[in-house]
Amino acid sequence: MSNQAATTQMRTVRTPAKAWVMLGLGVAAQATGTLLVSTPAYLIPLLHSEQGMPLAQAGLLAAAPTFGMVLTLVLWGAAADRFGERWVIAGGLALTSLFAFAALAVDGYAWLAVVLVLGGAASASTNSASGRIVVGWFPRERRGLAMGIRQMSQPLGVAVAALTVPALASGYGLAAPFVLSGAAALVLTVLCAWGIRNPPRPSAPVGAAAPRTANPYTRDRFLLRIHVVSALLVFPQFTLSTFGLVWLTAGMGWNATAAGLLVAASQFVGALGRIVIGHLSDRVGTRVGVLRWVAIAGVIAMVALGAAGWAHWDIVAAAVFVIAATISVADNGLAFTSVAEAAGPRWAGRALGIQNTGQFLTASVVGPVVGALITAVGYPLAFALVAVTPLVSLGLLPSRDQHGIDESAERQPS
Repeated sequence: MSNQAATTQMRTVRTPAKAWVMLGLGVAAQATGTLLVSTPAYLIPLLHSEQGMPLAQAGLLAAAPTFGMVLTLVLWGAAADRFGERWVIAGGLALTSLFAFAALAVDGYAWLAVVLVLGGAASASTNSASGRIVVGWFPRERRGLAMGIRQMSQPLGVAVAALTVPALASGYGLAAPFVLSGAAALVLTVLCAWGIRNPPRPSAPVGAAAPRTANPYTRDRFLLRIHVVSALLVFPQFTLSTFGLVWLTAGMGWNATAAGLLVAASQFVGALGRIVIGHLSDRVGTRVGVLRWVAIAGVIAMVALGAAGWAHWDIVAAAVFVIAATISVADNGLAFTSVAEAAGPRWAGRALGIQNTGQFLTASVVGPVVGALITAVGYPLAFALVAVTPLVSLGLLPSRDQHGIDESAERQPS
């Protein structure tokens, strides 16, 4: 009996080799979409200093792709639920490539903003669909680790944009970064159309179709609670990513180079932290349990950061900043995995789209709200007050995980 149980457990945790290939393609696809979305932000210095564009106008141009993403995340998720991940990702990347190249031909910044909105809307295809790939191909005991790796795609795309866009724009003009984005999306279109296979889905025994396709949002409030918790935990993340650099320079008196290096280091450590925390959730067997630990750590870290800034302890502030930035992004993979598992294979795409949309909408208010707070009370107290959002999230977290996917059902390729 024990030998049989051990054998069953080994089969449960075995990950198909093909799953890692799917994960790699999913990460590359989303990183490529992020490259286009991030490109306008790294054109701001050139647009402002050399072409005289006001910062407010340049900021609107940089926000255009993100606005497009918010409009289509749920729609792409629904398409992935209906048609599968392969052609949603490949088709979305093909459109991303088309709009990136279209940016070369438009005349005027207003039309460029329109094209960037469309490009961002197309690139959103990779967000929900790549999350479905992780949940579909990886067994439950490996999904936390896999989703943590998948969550590295966004910082990877941002890093590529940071390294390439300013140099290309300075050397070859504003069109050059869009050539890079379009070419990268075109290459990934071909690779994903060729290499991605839709994950196996549970078979549908007679009479079982209705429960599996039922709207999980009508079942209980689990998904809504995770969405709200994630929105609250976005506050510390975007507070630090938006105001961390200016706090170090204007508030702590650091030079721009040292501050930039610390912020870059925090992003790198944060990316690794997503993988570690995802693997931890696999080991302990709970997503919401680890998410609760992350929220508690977030409260402590933001209060500690405010205290270190108030005392003006440079070394302590630097260390706490890296820790706080790492904690602030640690929840993303956990929440995404929890949402996809609870939604089930027929609703995961839409649920992940709603999850992303809520986070983007919340992130959009962080800048003005926290900016006004900093103006009123200063950086240290503002950072400490942001700890209220992870504190509130603790009261909304469900007590246990929920699994909408029938892991015991026979799986068939879709």
